Amino acid sequence: MKAWRCAAALGTLVLLAACGDDGGGGESGRQPVNGKTFTMAVPGDPGNLDPHFTSLSVTGQVDRFLYDSLLGFAPDGKTLPGLAEKWESTSTTATFTLRKGVTCADGTPLTAATVAKNISFVGDPKNSSTRIGLYVPAGAKATADEAAGTVTVTAPAPDAFLERNLGGLPIVCEKGLADRTKLKQASEGTGMYTVTEAVPDDHYTLTRRKEYAWGPGDFQADTVGLPDKVVIRVIPNETTTANLVLSGEVNVARFTGPDTARLQGDQFLKRDVLAPTGEIWFNQKAGLPTADLKVREALVQSLDLGQMQQVFTSGRGTAATGLVAPALTPCKGDNVAGNLPAFDAAAGKAALAGSAAAGKKLVVAWGATGNPGAQAAAELLQQQWQAAGVQVELKSVTTTQVGQIAAGQLAWDVAMFPIGVTLPSQLVPFLSGPTPPDGANFGSFDNKDYQAAVAEAQKLTGEAGCDKWNAAEKAVVSNLDLVPFANSNAPSIGNGAEFDLSEGDVDPSSIRMLG
Repeated sequence: MKAWRCAAALGTLVLLAACGDDGGGGESGRQPVNGKTFTMAVPGDPGNLDPHFTSLSVTGQVDRFLYDSLLGFAPDGKTLPGLAEKWESTSTTATFTLRKGVTCADGTPLTAATVAKNISFVGDPKNSSTRIGLYVPAGAKATADEAAGTVTVTAPAPDAFLERNLGGLPIVCEKGLADRTKLKQASEGTGMYTVTEAVPDDHYTLTRRKEYAWGPGDFQADTVGLPDKVVIRVIPNETTTANLVLSGEVNVARFTGPDTARLQGDQFLKRDVLAPTGEIWFNQKAGLPTADLKVREALVQSLDLGQMQQVFTSGRGTAATGLVAPALTPCKGDNVAGNLPAFDAAAGKAALAGSAAAGKKLVVAWGATGNPGAQAAAELLQQQWQAAGVQVELKSVTTTQVGQIAAGQLAWDVAMFPIGVTLPSQLVPFLSGPTPPDGANFGSFDNKDYQAAVAEAQKLTGEAGCDKWNAAEKAVVSNLDLVPFANSNAPSIGNGAEFDLSEGDVDPSSIRMLG
């Protein structure tokens, strides 16, 4: 449930994950050409395209073509000019000076007032935006100075990464703010593309705006190779996707399973994405068995997490080290090792026999969104928990249903899907605070140690707060609110096009079609 920056590898929750180095390959000898269509495969339908009301990484990828943000992010995570040409900030205030000449898709100029409305809208809890706390602190206010072309944001409490978070918010134009129904299957933004056809669960066609002359960093509108059209194809089966990349019918897709072995050599461009993809969430809503820490301890004790990691990643992953994408997080370290109960099936079974879970059925929702190892891991979890005496009902959920879980609209006890982020502060709304529909805390967590550590970390700017951020993460893991068990590489592989990643998503401004 969207962090989703490097996008979560399974296309489920939020938005984000960590970028690695170029994995090799590279379309040797081919040159950029104009006039082509770029086709991208995604594992699930993006659903509502409104960028302020989604927690799905697949939607975040589509929205990158349609909307710009105040800042851009280079492949190495460095901030770049976006809609803002310059900026300055503290932990409680930030001022962005807008580029001149930026227009919306309908031709109207983007104004500082419109940008300020975006930020204030998302920051107002009454609007129930899923981006609150992720990009915009709750209660943040933005004001505009049209003459100076500046937007100034004031946060009610310190935010250690205020500049980066605000800078990543997709900006909606005035027509979209006035009528958000326009944004569900279309767009009202300043992005390089507009939606010209939307066929849910099949494809979305986007057309380039020829007048688009602004973009992240040193973007040049006359660059050879920019595609005239983009087609986003919804293809849940990864083997099918690999076949289409092999044939050149699809130009890029992200892979999580063994089909990556078929896409090797100079014909293909490979960009690695290291993401914390294996995560188990425990619903702590009052009255549920998993609200009891003793139940969570017994369940984790009954589960062989090492075996889960191997099955989930098809043998190509590593043990998880934390909740934040490892390559881009400013706070390094292992916050998982030593903070989880050791595997002991007999002890777990004995503890569950007299617990609140005895005689109850646990509904385990797992994300069926492209990872071929997810079903096998879910079945292994079911097998090991039923051997411990717990009834388990597996519920396979689509990308859209993951969003419904995040919105509090589907019943569940345990969930297995990732939230990938690049900053620890981006997890705060998911791990604390209001529950749906008033907030994003879909697991109903109330971890006092986490909240106290976050409060201390937010007082410090950037890496100065890393000790506190790491303490906060350890509090979540040790309380078994969320159990990370696998990191995996989910590379984006291309054929017939070059591209770079911006925090895990394909950066539209970097695409070059090849002859």
